[in-house]
Amino acid sequence: MSFKIAIIGAGSVGFTKKLFTDILCVPEFRDIEFALTDLSEHNLGMIKAILDKVVEANGLPTRVTATTDRRKALEGARYIISCVRVGGLEAYADDIRIPLKYGIDQCVGDTICAGGILYGQRNIPVILDFCKDIREVAATGAKFLNYANPMAMNTWAAIEYGKVDTVGLCHGVQHGAEQIAEVLGAKTRHELDYVCSGINHQTWFIDLRLNGRKIAKDELVEAFEAHPIYSQQEKLRIDVLKRFGVYSTESNGHLSEYLPWYRKRPDEITRWIDMSDWIHGETGGYLRYSTETRNWFETEYPQFLEAASKPIDPAKRSNEHASHILEALETNRVYRGHFNVRNDGVITNLPQDAIVESPGFVDRFGINMAAGITLPEACAATCMSSINVQRMSVHAAISGDIDLLKLAVLHDPLVGAVSTPEEVWQMVDEMVVAQAQWLPQYAHAVPAAKERLSKSAVKTREWAGAARRNVRSIEELRAEKAALKQAG
Repeated sequence: MSFKIAIIGAGSVGFTKKLFTDILCVPEFRDIEFALTDLSEHNLGMIKAILDKVVEANGLPTRVTATTDRRKALEGARYIISCVRVGGLEAYADDIRIPLKYGIDQCVGDTICAGGILYGQRNIPVILDFCKDIREVAATGAKFLNYANPMAMNTWAAIEYGKVDTVGLCHGVQHGAEQIAEVLGAKTRHELDYVCSGINHQTWFIDLRLNGRKIAKDELVEAFEAHPIYSQQEKLRIDVLKRFGVYSTESNGHLSEYLPWYRKRPDEITRWIDMSDWIHGETGGYLRYSTETRNWFETEYPQFLEAASKPIDPAKRSNEHASHILEALETNRVYRGHFNVRNDGVITNLPQDAIVESPGFVDRFGINMAAGITLPEACAATCMSSINVQRMSVHAAISGDIDLLKLAVLHDPLVGAVSTPEEVWQMVDEMVVAQAQWLPQYAHAVPAAKERLSKSAVKTREWAGAARRNVRSIEELRAEKAALKQAG
């Protein structure tokens, strides 16, 4: 087979390499072309050198090109994969820092919450530019695979406004299933069969079977509470399991952001999170992790380049969906996974226009979703709160309506649990002004926002959050990795 895959935001070096090696685990895909594109020539150069080394070490005919000219990269592409973060870590820092001034403590801030909503405002105009290029220069019927957050908003915009065949992809379901298999004592993950459905980052394991035996809520609660690590790291998640009756796919820290009950006060935050790793609830945890990862890669790049010379091992192919979807579409080997698509009857008790994450099957006829799933009422209610915020956020991003943007932020569950309307209005003004360079659709609103900020009487505070850690130095990271290696 010979076709072209374009990766937008290919400067996300570690993730791009994973996608690349996963796809090359498919024997039929040896003779394809990867076209890498990114705004950063520096990052493109680094990732191209790594992928070239992989190709050379494995004796492959695979072609790798790299360019900052996005349209050139997309020309003739059959598949386009996006893993962009518009504004980079600079804008992301404001997504965390500014809401903290108004008492809003986020662990990740990339899906909803104040940070996730502004992230969507930055991404959606760019996503629509991608879609325009795909329609104009990519192969006829090209498929857009979106890995970028906020997943639901980006996918919603690409489908409704971009008019491109789009699927959103995430790995939260797989990670949750791995946890469940472990606590239930499964010898391999294949012993666990499950149906998981909802919306991205709020997906629910509504049916669990271990070797064909249905797993009830009480058995799952008991298994998690007995686990020496997860019982401490997933306290909030276990509490939701007890009350809702089903386990959530999302990590302890991420899940806490979508609910109005667990992060509303500093004492509640520290009660429900675990500081052993950022993903369990640390304030700005993913921002710290991303910053450290970037610094580590820049410093230790020679090690990454050296590692690229190892043979590709198909047994180590990851469970990221992209390679499996492409394999199913191109070879007709059927793949079952969980995909983000427009609802259209997939989930009976969520709106038809919403982007849902639910089971589907892929073969040469495309992605075929299992329809007619009904969520437990509490799960549907929680999803609905986020869907309403997502819909308003997408429409605000398209229209540049700052008042609609403020209403979207006001209706966010965590923001509403913490902040007053006056605080929300000022916070959004402050975030739009701070991020104006990435928000072209709000250019007309920035002068008035600055004027309001100059006259505002709403008080703020400089607050690091309930559980903030400093970014570790390269020396500290080296010492920690050495200690972990020594420990075994």
